[in-house]
Amino acid sequence: MSFLGQFEHNLDAKDRLTVPSKFRAALADGVILAKGLEPSVWVFSPAGYEQFKQRFVGETNPLGRKGRMIRHHFAGLAFDDRLDSAGRIRVPKKLQQHAGLSEGECVVVGSEDWFEIWEPAAWARYEQEMDAEISQVAENLSEAE
Repeated sequence: MSFLGQFEHNLDAKDRLTVPSKFRAALADGVILAKGLEPSVWVFSPAGYEQFKQRFVGETNPLGRKGRMIRHHFAGLAFDDRLDSAGRIRVPKKLQQHAGLSEGECVVVGSEDWFEIWEPAAWARYEQEMDAEISQVAENLSEAE
């Protein structure tokens, strides 16, 4: 399943986020929450996380500094959870701090193989930056192939 779209949700006082209903079936086996590269939280299905690790992390040299660093980022700063009966996940404080999240509004953004949780103002800034640069990014990617 591809995680697509944007949704406005809330993080409650118990650090729980209700997952968009259309995403829940793909997360029946649980979720992996990881520190995003931007100020966001990345949320994977367990199988999706394993594919991600094999594709990007697994190809790095675990003995090299950069290989260790990427492994620490995506393993040492990742947490597993399960959807509760109301379709919620708990977002650990460490990840909330990274993403600038607090109780209240947040934005859930699809990113195909995973989805991301953003603080609304941070997402708005990133979306504006993306809109300004996406044509050039797309052109550069097409020329690289």
